[in-house]
Amino acid sequence: MKWSWKLGTFAGIDVFIHATFLLIIGWVGLSYWQQTGTLVGTLEGILFTLLLFGCVVLHEYGHALTARRFGIKTRDITLYPIGGVARLERMPDKPIQELWVALAGPAVNVVIAVLLFGWLIISGTLTSIASLGLTSGPFIERLMLVNITLVLFNLIPAFPMDGGRVLRALLALRLEYTRATQIAASIGQGMALLLGFIGLFSNPFLLFIAFFVWIGAGQEASMVQMKNALGGIPVGRVTITDYQSLTPQDTLGRAVELILAGSQTDFPVVENNTVVGVLTRNDILAALSRQDRHVPIATIMRRDFQVVDANEMLEPAFIRLQTCDCHTMPVTYNGRLVGLLTTDNVGEFLMIQAVMRQAPQQRRSFA
Repeated sequence: MKWSWKLGTFAGIDVFIHATFLLIIGWVGLSYWQQTGTLVGTLEGILFTLLLFGCVVLHEYGHALTARRFGIKTRDITLYPIGGVARLERMPDKPIQELWVALAGPAVNVVIAVLLFGWLIISGTLTSIASLGLTSGPFIERLMLVNITLVLFNLIPAFPMDGGRVLRALLALRLEYTRATQIAASIGQGMALLLGFIGLFSNPFLLFIAFFVWIGAGQEASMVQMKNALGGIPVGRVTITDYQSLTPQDTLGRAVELILAGSQTDFPVVENNTVVGVLTRNDILAALSRQDRHVPIATIMRRDFQVVDANEMLEPAFIRLQTCDCHTMPVTYNGRLVGLLTTDNVGEFLMIQAVMRQAPQQRRSFA
């Protein structure tokens, strides 16, 4: 992943930290230095932040491991300054499953808060909440309160927070999934407007949260609409059948000629009616910068590539296309190359489908 470093693999899931995460570490360190004026105080603040994000990682594992119980894998977990993101391969098919997956993350923070509260009671170190500050007060008690705050924040009924998915799942128990998503997204954007209005007169940070919620709600609604449009459609209906291919013996110069002669930028490499590689525009440009135009395609083509069958459903195929490091996948039928699947062509298919759905309504409005 770009701009991310791998921390390790736990329970079969890769955990990454995004480069921008260093910004919050620097900001916290500076804030504690200004408040305490000591190196010990600054290091304590950084340790507190790391433990906080450790709780965020456990929160994301709550989602991931619950999803695993329903047969859904998690690609990875990445830490950002605004929190963590667990990338599930897909959302649960049943609303009740989505409800449990969404609630699992906040439930982890509840468990952490209860354990910390128990420790404070046993150790006799529980103090008044009024005495706590950003950099002052018992370390464990501040960590407990932060976990409670995470629960309350994540249960706001707005995407992309867990509360938005909880709301959508509850609505989907009675309504069609796309309709439930639209209602949940509208409620979320309404809350974003409210948060933004409050932020204008109080805390400017609420404006950032409002923007974050507004964008997240819109993206979730768009994604579900796209998923609904792709459902039940075979890849063969969206396959590009007018395409050019290369052989391993063709030269880099031949690939350049094909790019200049048409609009195709990625090429399947075929030998004996079998796809043996894929050559992308980025591969061609990289090779041109360091090799002669007469170099054979076999030396620069990608041998690790994905292929999709023409009878496969478009929705899972498009998800694979989005997650792989490519914009094109060869389409085969009975092992023989029959075309290409590209992100651009899927986008054009979605636009045509949207226009075709709107056309009858527009004709009725003019009737």
